[in-house]
Amino acid sequence: MEKQSIILPEKGKQNILITSALPYVNNVPHLGNIIGSVLSADVFSRYNKARNRPTLFVCGTDEYGTATETKALEEKITPQELCDKYHTLHAEVYEWFEIDFDIFGRTTTPQQTEIAQDIFTKLDKNGYLIEKTTTQPYCESHHSFLADRFVEGQCPRCQYEDARGDQCDRCGNLLDPFDLINPKCKIDGATPVPRDTKHIHLLLDKLQPAVEAWSSKSSEEGAWSKNGRIITESWLKEGLKDRGITRDLKWGTPVPLPGYENKVLYVWFDACIGYVSITANYTEEWEKWWRDPEHVKLYQFMGKDNVPFHTVVFPSSQIGTGDKWTMLNHLSTTEYLNYENGKFSKSRGVGVFGTNAKDTGIPPDVWRYFLLENRPETGDSQFEWKYFIAANNDKLLPNLGNFVNRLVKFTNSQYDSIIPDYTTKFADQGFDAFKTDINALLKEYTDLMEAVKLRDGLNKAMAISARGNVFLTHAHLDNKLKATDPEQAAAVVGLGLNLIYLLASVFYPYIPATSKSILEQLNAPFLPIPDHWQANDLKPSHKIGKATYLFTNIKKEKEEEWRALFGGTQAERLKKEEEAAKAAAKKAAKKAKKTEKKGEKKREGVEKGDTAAQELSVGKDSVEAVTDGVEQVTLPTS
Repeated sequence: MEKQSIILPEKGKQNILITSALPYVNNVPHLGNIIGSVLSADVFSRYNKARNRPTLFVCGTDEYGTATETKALEEKITPQELCDKYHTLHAEVYEWFEIDFDIFGRTTTPQQTEIAQDIFTKLDKNGYLIEKTTTQPYCESHHSFLADRFVEGQCPRCQYEDARGDQCDRCGNLLDPFDLINPKCKIDGATPVPRDTKHIHLLLDKLQPAVEAWSSKSSEEGAWSKNGRIITESWLKEGLKDRGITRDLKWGTPVPLPGYENKVLYVWFDACIGYVSITANYTEEWEKWWRDPEHVKLYQFMGKDNVPFHTVVFPSSQIGTGDKWTMLNHLSTTEYLNYENGKFSKSRGVGVFGTNAKDTGIPPDVWRYFLLENRPETGDSQFEWKYFIAANNDKLLPNLGNFVNRLVKFTNSQYDSIIPDYTTKFADQGFDAFKTDINALLKEYTDLMEAVKLRDGLNKAMAISARGNVFLTHAHLDNKLKATDPEQAAAVVGLGLNLIYLLASVFYPYIPATSKSILEQLNAPFLPIPDHWQANDLKPSHKIGKATYLFTNIKKEKEEEWRALFGGTQAERLKKEEEAAKAAAKKAAKKAKKTEKKGEKKREGVEKGDTAAQELSVGKDSVEAVTDGVEQVTLPTS
């Protein structure tokens, strides 16, 4: 599909605004992050665009906060340099997975400052902000207040030595940083001291009645995901409390109040505002998207851990301003994708991260298919290598791949790639059941997609393809049928190729590169997803392209190879890479030395000492050259 220049809402049409949770900038996304938000949102965006609806898909990196400052200190670079580095990394990962954002922006922009400060100022003016004094840990070594998780020490309950100031990973208990035994600053090891500081709090309790009324209506009308409803209702049932929305940091949106020059807005307050500011970076007419609730529907995609910020905090801020806002219509949340019966771990590097997937040599569409087929919509799901391989070998290849290749090749060889005149028997009653079945499946597919049941929608697309295979089998399409009943064979080919044309459309949201390949083989433009399949979009005499394979078989031996490669920690992987590099260098040096010795034997008039020295020199240079080469091509694993 061709990209529009600037996408804006249009009168009289369904205008769809889509956001996926802003990934935090200082890490590498793993497969669970990808399916949890950006990939799911991409599928829904592509679907709506394939239905010819004005659709804007917005995302970007969340860049402010304590974690960024701390990570920058660890890497000995500035926060801006850190954000530049990881923003590029995220963008490259999503581009490889063919995530088709209309804009992939950032929260570190003038538009973010302007819009966030405007919301803050209006909340203050309307009486929803209050100043409070709190006690926080302060590091006298690097002169900074510390977020709870950046204080580490011994857990007072289970005596775990590496407990954080917010929670102990061993016993799971929530902690206060001052409860820790021998607390230390994570950055420099100094002992933090308690120090009073003033902060602004958002009076969520005062806004609760309005938020409850809104969420009750929106969750029903927008059919929120079940876990999204449960989490939101739990927060509201417990009763909202005021929460601090400023922090003693330098890296963030400045607080627009006198006396707060050394403080910034807390990231959980202004992160969701990033959706708005990123849209403002996309177009100066951003308010057409964000201030028109009557004509724009907002769909938001995220993992369940992000729910309260999107269903309580951000809506509270919108309501509290008193302004007109496009607010959440449909909330699509996922549970967790686990890795080989364990958990993905950013800190330990367990599992497949975005930067690793392409190293397998498996195309993005196969990854997309597997992740979406196993999208954790109603419960946790697993990534397992044996099922990943089976998804390609036992589903994509024999179903969609076989149907397309079989029919396109037959048309290439038997009709010189020209679609025969299939109109003579096109309307025969014998084909009615087939057309009826396809349209029934198409209706189920569109109903599921409208309801954002993405996993079920994919399964229904596969069912349409499977029905095509059954059709060809029952029709006994072969050279004999073409010879004995050419009109019947022509009708089967015409109907079959038109079904392939439809499949290119219904699979486009899920596996776009495959859809593109099908269109190239059909030599046809993209067909918007219809409400009803007419089965005659490709006309007789149209010349199609040449058959190419959509998928290739993955060897079963790859299962153990990939499990070993991605089952350890990042440190272990790096060690393996270094060992492999050294082994390669040693082997190359040995080969070079052996070659050199053979050459030396053929030479005459060269002194023995010179020869030995020359051998040593060549060997040393070869080791260095190969080692340097390996270092240059080794990709970061996370």
